[in-house]
Amino acid sequence: MLLTLICCTLFILLVSLLPLLRHPHWFIRGMDFPRLQFTILAVALLFAHFVFLDIKAPITQILLLVTTLCVVWQLWWILPFTFVWPKEVKNSDDHSIDKQLTILTSNVFTPNRQADALITLVKQYQPDVLVTLESDKWWQEQLKVIEVDMPYCVKCPLDNLYGMHVYSRLPLSEQEVCYLVQQDVPSIHTALKLRTGDKIRLHFLHPAPPSPTENTESTERDAELVIVARSIAQTNHPVIVTGDLNDVAWSATTRLFRKISGLLDPRVGRGAFNTFHADYPFARWPLDHLFHSDHFTLLDIQRLPSIGSDHFPLLTRLSFTPHQGANQQGLQVQNEEQVWSKEIAASKDVSKSDVPKPMN
Repeated sequence: MLLTLICCTLFILLVSLLPLLRHPHWFIRGMDFPRLQFTILAVALLFAHFVFLDIKAPITQILLLVTTLCVVWQLWWILPFTFVWPKEVKNSDDHSIDKQLTILTSNVFTPNRQADALITLVKQYQPDVLVTLESDKWWQEQLKVIEVDMPYCVKCPLDNLYGMHVYSRLPLSEQEVCYLVQQDVPSIHTALKLRTGDKIRLHFLHPAPPSPTENTESTERDAELVIVARSIAQTNHPVIVTGDLNDVAWSATTRLFRKISGLLDPRVGRGAFNTFHADYPFARWPLDHLFHSDHFTLLDIQRLPSIGSDHFPLLTRLSFTPHQGANQQGLQVQNEEQVWSKEIAASKDVSKSDVPKPMN
């Protein structure tokens, strides 16, 4: 039993320390994803140490210390996405319809053919903007029915799991479909006019994940996030970024994106809103995101029911309230992180100047 518990403790220590290397290999970057699962495993291991080992033995005390430190370390990353943490984005005190913007973000999963389920959600929740990821020509045809109410569209149907469509009730302008890092992985950039007449800048992203079957390293994903973040940092306009970032909310690279861009995460202090994997409750994490500038406060954020995809849709309802949101503050960037972001961009020979800047 002692040998088994030593091996388990070493495993927990290893998966806790590996992400510190910042190495882009998919296996190391993948250790960011199941931090909640690792925390649960480490807590169970602590109980096992107490039950099966002699607490007074030096080896037991070492195992207890190492395991406890691992629990604390994992909690440091995931606690901001629980109710115990202060909210990063304020609850809106203005419920004026004209100032509201509701966005439904949905990775539909290309082989999924339950388009009616998504259309039903659109009719039920009446979002101002719908963005679909992994949508191909079949999905484009099925979603034509919503164009009656959402006539402003940007369409990029692809059959490689990276198609993307944007549908809006509100006017769009300066639309661009770009391939920022990889020639077959698009992003959409546009300006949107609110009912108040104010314009905001929107970026819809779906970078490829680090995995043994796609990109063996995370550099492509990280580079796209970094150059978009650095582009956003130069504007004072209202900004929203949403999509399936193929990265978890608590990872070092998503935190880097928030720090560089200055955008806020409405999930902080409210919950993780795990959107993937829809079929496996024991293996879920937050892959679908919405970040916004301090011009907005939050009315509501929720994970919607399954539409047959491997992702749940994410619905976010914001209020354009610059007066209330002005003193909201996100993560602060350090000089070494600025250097790291530049190194990531340089590794793929991309630049913030490659990112479209609607309204600039």
